[in-house]
Amino acid sequence: MSNVIRYGQQDHIGVITLSRPEAMNSLTYQSYLELEDLVRGTDARVLVITGEGRAFCAGDDVKQILGSSQPAPEEFVERAARTGGLTPAADALLGTDVPVVAAVNGPAVGWGMELALMADIRVASENARFGELFVIRGLCCDAPGLGRLAALVGRERAAELLFTGEVIDAHTALDIGLVSRVVPHEELMSEAMAVAAKIAVNPPLAVQALKAGLRRTVEPDWRDTGRWASQQIGRLRKTEDSAEGVKAFLEKRKPRYVGR
Repeated sequence: MSNVIRYGQQDHIGVITLSRPEAMNSLTYQSYLELEDLVRGTDARVLVITGEGRAFCAGDDVKQILGSSQPAPEEFVERAARTGGLTPAADALLGTDVPVVAAVNGPAVGWGMELALMADIRVASENARFGELFVIRGLCCDAPGLGRLAALVGRERAAELLFTGEVIDAHTALDIGLVSRVVPHEELMSEAMAVAAKIAVNPPLAVQALKAGLRRTVEPDWRDTGRWASQQIGRLRKTEDSAEGVKAFLEKRKPRYVGR
């Protein structure tokens, strides 16, 4: 692995650690490609995903992905074409039969919240924060925010989070059903690993069948949803409001939207 993601495996549990603490573990194209490869290639019985430093994941690297006029790397574009437009890393996470536990150690915002939503179980540190910030960048969220958030917290609360871009703390997340438990920060990894260990000792084929069954009965067609979301994001990225949202973030000021 490179210096943007670390991976370790012990007792059938694979641990994926986003490792750009200086950038709050924001995601680059390289991060996305490596995350997809790790999920598709793992032979672990359970995956635990966490972040290094004070953040879980701050979403896309604004300068590289949202603030750049350069097209996405060819390999990223080719992979997205194979998934019908669904973010390839999301396709891997949403399609895997390996259970995923998110150990949310700090802010999980933008695609960082999407990443947390793609886990089957979310264990949150008291330092965790959650926010679907896409609207304040003038964008639509990715497929998990559309397909999983409402299932977890109800449509009305999901609408409020999506439409306002509000950031909530760990205890609020627990109250609305977004996370399964909140623990002191220093106990986060031990708690997440304990949850993973309870799963890992069970017969893996049965666990995989159960996860596939959940996907079959309670989830949408992810690639179709992802295709729609990708089209909306592409359209919205061309708007003045999206450009203003990115510019305001980089200039550390409040955005001024004009509706076009």
